[in-house]
Parts: sequence; structure tokens; C-alpha cells
Amino acid sequence: MIIKKITAFEVVVPAHEGVIESKGIDKPLHKLPVGASAGWSVQFDQLPKLILKLELSNGVVGWGELYRDHNWKVVEDIVKILLGTGIKKLTLQKLPFNFCREYDGFECAIWDAYARMQDMRVVDLLGGAVKDKVKIGAWSSHRRLEEIGPLARKYYDQGYDCIKFKTDLEDDVESWCKEIALVSKDMQVILDPNERWLYPGEVRKRADQLARIGNVLCLEDPLPRWMLSEYALLRNYSSVPIVLHVSLPYILHGQRVTDAIKAIQVGAVDGFNFNGGLANFQKLDHIATAAGLPCWHGSEIDFGILEAMYVHSGAAAESCIWPSDIFGRMIREHDLLQSPLKMTPPFVHLPDGPGLGIDPDEKAIAHYSISKRAYIY
Repeated sequence: MIIKKITAFEVVVPAHEGVIESKGIDKPLHKLPVGASAGWSVQFDQLPKLILKLELSNGVVGWGELYRDHNWKVVEDIVKILLGTGIKKLTLQKLPFNFCREYDGFECAIWDAYARMQDMRVVDLLGGAVKDKVKIGAWSSHRRLEEIGPLARKYYDQGYDCIKFKTDLEDDVESWCKEIALVSKDMQVILDPNERWLYPGEVRKRADQLARIGNVLCLEDPLPRWMLSEYALLRNYSSVPIVLHVSLPYILHGQRVTDAIKAIQVGAVDGFNFNGGLANFQKLDHIATAAGLPCWHGSEIDFGILEAMYVHSGAAAESCIWPSDIFGRMIREHDLLQSPLKMTPPFVHLPDGPGLGIDPDEKAIAHYSISKRAYIY
């Protein structure tokens, strides 16, 4: 049962028109640099992603999905290590290649194949499900004020009880939240400045406004992450919960599992947004659970393969109770699955069947492919 073949499909799947931000607003959300271009310069749906089809010598297939903007050199180095390797010889929680942005996509494919081979679910490799569905929320980037109410109404009528917005200092978040309160007092809001509220005084001013309205579930990364002591002061200042996003795919920014420990040590957070692969997300969940703090599973507005992985991780995580960022299907033209994940907002259900419990749509993958590379042992 060796890894006999790995096929990498490079795809670009655009977003539906108008779902990212208001017309006339141009604020790209990819936080990392692309080539020589700075971060925040490319919109996420313009960047390619890799879909991996990993085939074992006994015919079992595992599927993986990389985060956007992969490095082909790194991909091919990992492929060289894996081809010809017996899958049972792999230590799933520590695969035999260096942690990198490409790691989690290969981990996804390997765990999917391993679980299918054993007629198990991926969640069972994590110790089993503590829940059979994971809380999810709606999402939008920057919006004009007149669109906030109708957008919240649309998602509320679908069953969502929380909506997350990207925001910076130019956004009138007080008015946004007032509009959402008019839609329903049960609709909560997550505001994610991505560190772009910049100054403690600006955050305190907005926190005072938002506390009076009372529908903000939390502020995520309101300040630059190096200001962790200011996070602690803000948490003590305001009743609005403060969240740190620990995103392990942002290895370029130096984010690590230990960031969660540091935040807890200094009393900086009321909860977390965790983003990472199967083994590392479980490490982060165990830290949050031990500290008695909630989390949700983050994303990069991905396709259905990675989102299925997130559901398995969330279902095995005791601390994962806040609305997770599993909304790629709402944003992208296609999730690249034959049948979408079962969503009954505000929940997504744990898939049935072995492995990830999903079937990729190879016709859709071919349709959106811009290149394809096959590696055979």
C-alpha cells in the first residue's frame, strides 16, 4: 500500500459577482505578498489553488486541497518524499517533510486516503466526534452602509444567526451594527479588522460604540499582533470579547501554535480563530479547551475538500463552538464537490462515509484547471 501516484490540478475558481464587497470598493483580502507584490494587493479568488489526488497501490484514493498561491518547487519536493512510501509507515501527526504553507493540503490527502483504507472517517483518526454538526456564520468583506441591512436580512432568512465582516478604519461599523440590530436582535456580528484598526485609541472608541449596541460577538485581531499587551488592556477595558486569529498557514508572518499559549498567559483574549491542518488544529483546540476558551475554525475561503477537513476538525474539537468560517460555497462559483457539504444554517453537518466523506467533482476540477501535473512512482 505505497503511494503510487499524485496528480496536482491547478485551478482558479472565481467568486460570484458582488459577493465579496460593494461595487466600487477595491480592497484585496490576500494578506500575504504575491511574488514581488505586497500583501493586500491581490484579491483571493484571482490566485490559483492546487487540488491533490493521491493514489495508493491498492486503488484507494485520497484528496487534498492546498491553500492559495502555492510554491511548485515545494510541492514537487514533497511529492519526491512521498512517492513510493508505504502509507502505514507514515506518522500522521508528523509527516516526513518540513512544515510549510503546502503542508496541510498534503496532510489532508494522506489522512483521507489512510482513513478510507481503514474504512474510518477522518474524525475518527482525531479520536472521534464530540458533535455531529459545526456552527457556521455568514460572511462579507467591506460594504457600503445601504447594503448592510439587506445583506444581513438575506442571510438571517437563510438561518444564519451571525455575520462576519472585514473592516478597516474607513468603515462605519457602529452604523453597520445598528442596521443589523434592526434586522434581528438575535443576529450577531464578528468584526475582523485584520490588525487594521492600528491604534489602541481607535479600537477603544469603536468598542464603546459597539458595546452600547450589544450585538457584536467579538472583535478579531483589532490591533497589530505584536501589541499583545494592548489586547489584554482592551479586554479589561471593554465588554466586547477580543479574539486572536492563530493562522498556521501564515508561516511567513511567524504564526505558531505557541501564539495561543502566549495570548492566554497574558490574559489577552476571550477566544480564538484557529486555522491549520488536522493535527495542528487539534493541538490548538486542546490548548483552548484546557484554558476554558471557545474558538472557531478559520479558512481562506476555500473549496469543498478543505472545508470538509475543517468540519472533521471542528466536530472533534470541544472548544469549537463559535461560528466557523466555512462559507466558500456561498462565495465561489463552485466548491468542486459532486454534492455540497450538507448545510442547514447555522450549522454544517459532519459528512458520512469513510475518509473525508466527500466526492470531488473531477469534471468541475477539469473545467477550472489552468494546469495539471502527474507524478508516478
